[in-house]
Amino acid sequence: MKKLLDFEHELVTGAHYPWRISRRYEKITGHKAVLGIGGNMGNVPRRFEHLFWYLKHSPYLRVLETTPMLYNPPFGYLEQPFFYNSVMVVSTTLTPGELLRYLMRVEKRFGRRRTIKDGPRTLDIDIIFYEDVAIDTKKLTIPHPGWMHRNSVIIPLQWLKGRS
Repeated sequence: MKKLLDFEHELVTGAHYPWRISRRYEKITGHKAVLGIGGNMGNVPRRFEHLFWYLKHSPYLRVLETTPMLYNPPFGYLEQPFFYNSVMVVSTTLTPGELLRYLMRVEKRFGRRRTIKDGPRTLDIDIIFYEDVAIDTKKLTIPHPGWMHRNSVIIPLQWLKGRS
C-alpha cells in the first residue's frame, strides 16, 4: 500500500514494514536502540525484507518494531535516485561501538560500497539513538548528527510516536 504525503514523500508498506513484536514476547532485554535504514540501489523494499529476516535471526539483537518505508528525495549529493528509508527499534546487549561494527558488517554483507559521501547505496544502517546515551567520537556520534533535519528519519519517527 502507498500513501502520498506530499509531492516528494510517500509512505510505502511491505510485509514487515510496519511490524511490531507481539505483546506477549515484548519483554525487552538489553539496551533499546533506534536504527535508521535506507537505500536507493536495486530493489530496496525487497532488500529491507531480507534485512528484517537477517536481523530477526541475529544473535546480537532483537527486532522490536519497524515503520513503513518512506520514499523520498536524497539529501547532500542530489544527482541520484530517490531513497527508501525506515526506522527499526531493536534491543541489544552490544555496546554502541560493538553495535556500530556489527551493523557495518551487515551493510557490507548486503552489498554496501562506500564511494561518494551521501551517494547511492544498497543499504545504509545508522544508529539514531541508543537508550539515552550521548557519544561524540571520531567513529560514532549518538544521537545521530542531523537526524532532526532529515525527513527520512523524522517522518518514520512521527509514525512510531503516533502508534504508541
